[in-house]
Amino acid sequence: MAKVLTARGIEKLSRGRREIPDAGCPGLYVVVGDTGHKSFALRSRSPTGRTFKLTLGKFTALEVDAPAIGGPLTLAAARQLATALLHDRARGIDIAGRRRAEKSALASGNGATFGHAVEDFIRQYAMRETRGPEETARLLGLRMVTDELEVIRGGIVDRWRDRAVDEITSDDIFALIEECRERGVPGIEVRNEGPSDNRALAMFARLSKLFGWLLSKRRIKANPCIGIARIKPPKARDRVLSDKEIVAFWNAAEQEPPVFCAALKLLLLTGQRLTEVTDMCRSELSDDLTTWTIPGTRTKNHREHVVPLSPLAREILSAIPTAGEFVLTTTNGRKPITINSKIRDRLTAATGGGGWRIHDLRRTTVTKMAELGIRPDVIELVVNHVSGHRGGVAGVYNRSEMLPERRAALERWSAHVQGLIDGKAAKVVLLRAEA
Repeated sequence: MAKVLTARGIEKLSRGRREIPDAGCPGLYVVVGDTGHKSFALRSRSPTGRTFKLTLGKFTALEVDAPAIGGPLTLAAARQLATALLHDRARGIDIAGRRRAEKSALASGNGATFGHAVEDFIRQYAMRETRGPEETARLLGLRMVTDELEVIRGGIVDRWRDRAVDEITSDDIFALIEECRERGVPGIEVRNEGPSDNRALAMFARLSKLFGWLLSKRRIKANPCIGIARIKPPKARDRVLSDKEIVAFWNAAEQEPPVFCAALKLLLLTGQRLTEVTDMCRSELSDDLTTWTIPGTRTKNHREHVVPLSPLAREILSAIPTAGEFVLTTTNGRKPITINSKIRDRLTAATGGGGWRIHDLRRTTVTKMAELGIRPDVIELVVNHVSGHRGGVAGVYNRSEMLPERRAALERWSAHVQGLIDGKAAKVVLLRAEA
């Protein structure tokens, strides 16, 4: 049952994403983010009967002169603003459409602000054309919450929100990249102390894409990222887990909660990428769990990818009693799990602290399958690579999916892993290539 909110009560709300209705003003909600960020939102219906959510502004305990959408709001100011909007709604005004028109007019003007430019870039490009819009939004200072974008406190959008996007210079970009390298990305908790070229490279890549897109849309006259020395990518990793480490990893995974354990084991058994596994959907699995089809919207190369599932992988999936769309979830299918740094640290400690990462599981699968005598072109199909044997002219003309060979390869690899766990490593039998 909704309660009448108080300013003191809002201040005491702990972090954790949720919406709390205010009985003092029907339709008004306090939205709390994962970081503890609090803002006000109004839920109502348009004249056509469709429901909508209108973000009003972030919560503040300081008094404000004139409440306005997008500005800081006290509880009293939020109620005043929400009441005025609902009054307009009762008169038949489409307040959600009006707000969209206002934002569009501001963003399309010659003096478009950085905040509006980033929001347009995320909605019109990153969400439609890229595989990981959430990470792009996060680095640029926005948090994706369903169909809404929240400003990360202290992030780049929060810092440059009202700056005209065409006034941002190459000096601004350079200073920001150096800040990311030396101290961390603004608004995002630093996990690793000390300088990091990876952070600087990730930020430069997103900014370069953002301003390149703005240039193509004639929002700016020049790209401020041009002329900044490109950051060299980190040296390619070559870490592969030994058989002993594979056993230690498997045993450590079993100490984690069931869905996390299942995700970790599937990463090793299938050789697929982290988010491809953690974001697995029920609709992607066949009824008998023999195949898993990852849509092109979730793969790095944007190609649909079929993964034959071994008996051990099917056994793991069949033991997960979840409902909803996402398979690996702790929220009844509403959102997927995340393999966080704490889990990674526990796995690293359990395997002797060998300095490996989650992505090294994929390299381990590829390397060990090759040691089992599985053909390189089959391995590339298993992990959805289009380079090597499947690249260039060969990839254009050879369109065979070789599903039987891929299934045999994954079952061979799964049997080998099971043998390691049971202490009965399978004999290596070289698979002869067919003429």
